[in-house]
Amino acid sequence: MERRDIEIFLALAEELHFGRAAERLRVSQARVSQSIKAMERRIGAPLFDRTSRRVALTPIGRRLEADVRPAYEQLLAGIERAIAAGRGEEGTLRIAFEAPAMAHLISGVLNDFRSRHPGCEVDVREAPFDDPLATLRSGEADLAVVLLPVTEPDVTTGPVVHTEPMVLAVASGHPFARREFVTLEDLGRDTVLRAAHPPPAYWRDPPEPWTTPAGAPITRGRTCRTFQELLLLIGASEGICPLAAHAAEYFARPGIAFVPFRDAPQAQWGLLWRSAEETALVKAFAATAGAGLPPR
Repeated sequence: MERRDIEIFLALAEELHFGRAAERLRVSQARVSQSIKAMERRIGAPLFDRTSRRVALTPIGRRLEADVRPAYEQLLAGIERAIAAGRGEEGTLRIAFEAPAMAHLISGVLNDFRSRHPGCEVDVREAPFDDPLATLRSGEADLAVVLLPVTEPDVTTGPVVHTEPMVLAVASGHPFARREFVTLEDLGRDTVLRAAHPPPAYWRDPPEPWTTPAGAPITRGRTCRTFQELLLLIGASEGICPLAAHAAEYFARPGIAFVPFRDAPQAQWGLLWRSAEETALVKAFAATAGAGLPPR
């Protein structure tokens, strides 16, 4: 029995529709019908009951599917493992996340990669809040998921893996907390907190002074070395801070309100790696992350 015949049988056993099985395998409906008839002749009994209204497995067909499917899936997994080993796509892939919640928000990508590369172990870790690229540059991580934009000469920016709106984090007693939304101009009406490391020049245009879109100056507050320190200062009414919207769900707590922006651009989280260390595993994960995503 040819491998293609097994694929056709298993697809029809799932779909129970000749047209859908043919479309799924990208073959003609006649090819599906011919293959099933040939298998039935070889076995000496019908595998499917066919009427004008329905297709159903016969008892022999159900038994054949139960016997064949596990062996077939094991065969495919073995082939995939051999291909991965031949391409150098086995081992441990270390991924650092600037925002810990991002590991959950892109869990679909992580699970998809694990299923495609069962011989690879994925090790996730947190990137330093005050220097998100430090873990990547030190060699402790092979990939990093960070807030874009990033334009560094030694770093390759891969696909966008998550996009979300921005919110403004303020103390619950702040006047902004009673609003339905805020605007970028509101940043000029209070002290804005930030991470300890100065943001790169391409995050601000012009880099100095820091102003709202209308030109109002923005007061810079004290710097924070951890995200928990940032939330502590916001709750203590020492300043406000724009954050990606997932913070409202993952870091909700008494004393802090998260107010949506009406006019801020969306936050984009992207995949980064050291250009000189573009391994087969790195390329495989980037390909998985980019599958089905719209171009940037």
